[in-house]
Amino acid sequence: MNKFKHFIGQSFIGGILVIAPIVILLLALRWAVNAVQSLIAPLTEPLVKISGAPPALIDVVVIALILFACFVVGTLVATSAGRFAQGFIDRHLSRFAPGYRLIRDILQQMFGNDSNSPFTRGEVAIVQLYGRDVPTQATAIVTSRHDNGWFSVFVPTGPNPTSGFVYHLPSDCVTLRPDIKLDAAFKSIIACGAGSAELGVCRNNDSPLSAE
Repeated sequence: MNKFKHFIGQSFIGGILVIAPIVILLLALRWAVNAVQSLIAPLTEPLVKISGAPPALIDVVVIALILFACFVVGTLVATSAGRFAQGFIDRHLSRFAPGYRLIRDILQQMFGNDSNSPFTRGEVAIVQLYGRDVPTQATAIVTSRHDNGWFSVFVPTGPNPTSGFVYHLPSDCVTLRPDIKLDAAFKSIIACGAGSAELGVCRNNDSPLSAE
């Protein structure tokens, strides 16, 4: 009887683990579609009334036009005239919309358009935040090197690696790990540490890969 109950329980839990992610993904997709439709509604609703075409078709056309516009703007800002126009717009928008520059910088960091973005150019390191005498370690991304030998590092929080803390540490508290790729480090952070053993993040800091 106990084996039968265990079998039923395990089957039920196994079914939930298979079905629940699919349901959550579908709900997330529905939310994303509804959000996009709400954003583009001022453009699609007049077109639907004028053309009489199905709303879904108009949605696809408008999204395609927006993506094409992004491509064209991206191509233009790669030119000297485009960079001048972008700088002019940035300066004026920053005066009238103080939050514009912050949003722009965050997006540049996120999508790697900023050459100093830790998400594209950072180095993985294992740091001892509380000094060499305290064995506690954290996975970090080196964001800056200082003339006095110190490092500025970004320590992401799991499971959201885009938030975290910035620390300034001496070189003896930073062990560079060029053998760990940036995407692998972020993957372990998103997984709340799962996979860290395979990366070997907890080896001795006296390794020859130390920042010293």
